[in-house]
Amino acid sequence: MFDIRPVGYVIGLLVAALGATMLLPLLLDLLSDNGHWPVFLESAFITILFGSLLALSCQNAVGEGLTIQQTFLLTTGVWAALPLFGALPFVIGATDASFTDAYFEAMSGLTTTGATVFSGLDELPAGLLLWRSLLQWLGGIGIIVVAMVFLPELRVGGMQIFRSEAFDTLGKILPRAAEIASQITWIYVFLTVVTILLYAGLGMSFFDAVNHALTSISTGGFSTHDASFGAFQGAPEYAASVVMLLASLPFVRYIQLVNGSAKPMLRDSQIRTYLTIILVVAVVLALFQVFYDRRGIEPSIREALFNVTSIISGTGYASVDYQEWGTFAAMVFFFLGLIGGCAGSTACSVKIFRYQILFSAVVNQIKALHSPKGVFILRYDGRPIGDDVVNSVISFFVLFTVSLGLFAVALAMTGLDFTTSISGAAAGLANIGPGLGDTIGPSGNFSSLNATAKWIISAAMLIGRLELVAVYALLTAAFWRA
Repeated sequence: MFDIRPVGYVIGLLVAALGATMLLPLLLDLLSDNGHWPVFLESAFITILFGSLLALSCQNAVGEGLTIQQTFLLTTGVWAALPLFGALPFVIGATDASFTDAYFEAMSGLTTTGATVFSGLDELPAGLLLWRSLLQWLGGIGIIVVAMVFLPELRVGGMQIFRSEAFDTLGKILPRAAEIASQITWIYVFLTVVTILLYAGLGMSFFDAVNHALTSISTGGFSTHDASFGAFQGAPEYAASVVMLLASLPFVRYIQLVNGSAKPMLRDSQIRTYLTIILVVAVVLALFQVFYDRRGIEPSIREALFNVTSIISGTGYASVDYQEWGTFAAMVFFFLGLIGGCAGSTACSVKIFRYQILFSAVVNQIKALHSPKGVFILRYDGRPIGDDVVNSVISFFVLFTVSLGLFAVALAMTGLDFTTSISGAAAGLANIGPGLGDTIGPSGNFSSLNATAKWIISAAMLIGRLELVAVYALLTAAFWRA
């Protein structure tokens, strides 16, 4: 009989921990003397109480390792349950949001999507703004650990090629997953602190610097202003471009760097391909603005670099409405969001390594047609990879494409136009943030969508953030019989 108690125990602990983090915005509202702190006191009490009771009621099952079914259920359950409690300050607080809007915002935060239903951000209490940023920061560190520790072991979407690499630094095998998670956390915190100092040094207020550091490192994209990063044009855009880039690189490379080896990062084909795409697309869009829109060279380069990095990394900041650059630019940004950053980072979407493996598999197949008797070994980053990885990657692409179509159709059935439906599905499933069009484009938000559409996109955010297979596996009878 399936035992759900180990799953409940871990979820309970994480819910209680989430409640404890609500004390930070509570303290900020107390210091700001805006009278909003009771919202977080009430939310923290409910969250900590529920989480503690759940953990205590399931504690008698602790001690045995998780089965494959329990691990899949835990991975999905955490990202479905935490937004329920992360939404409480929005429901109780100054936003006076409906539960649908509050859950959408919390899901968008924890999945680091960055799509928002709130406007008037400049007028919200400081605690609520900080809470939105904290949700993304927590979701960012959480997804790195999932991507480097759980998903490779669960053989999700080709992630198994990182299984041994994630636990190998300088040829020494790390004895426990907890050790690599600890190193990731320290690096994540270090990069966050450095980003805060960088933003503050470039003229942001300390409050804005903290919030945007939390949402840049997590490639989340929530801002404290309705204008998003358009409120900080100039040098901060260059700085944010670098930060978003660093956050979307594999964190295992930072671990290896800290342990004394820079070669893996310099030789990583995934990183080189990612940097090349950003550079080429940013140059093309900058030149497009200079020659066709007759804009200045420096602002064209700065805005192209910032927005390209923001969308491909899945951060979702917007410093300008890039739809005004024309249809060509809008289509470029749409497909950029479907590429994504590197595996093992806070970035989202399909990921660079899957495109590399798919392209290599196609090339090998063409070679086999030309030379039927030849032996062609598929390699990734210099290492041979098995058929299980290739099949896993191809399955991911099929699932992603079908899911994107189904979510787009579902959104269209709620009455949304074609552009909003297809870009909304992509924004949710690929965890990009903004979509296209006047409604959910870079200068809009998701507040005007109907409740059904918001629940559909919330589901898309959850499924996309957990690499699809981890969620879909739970829906099959064969999985539970295994």
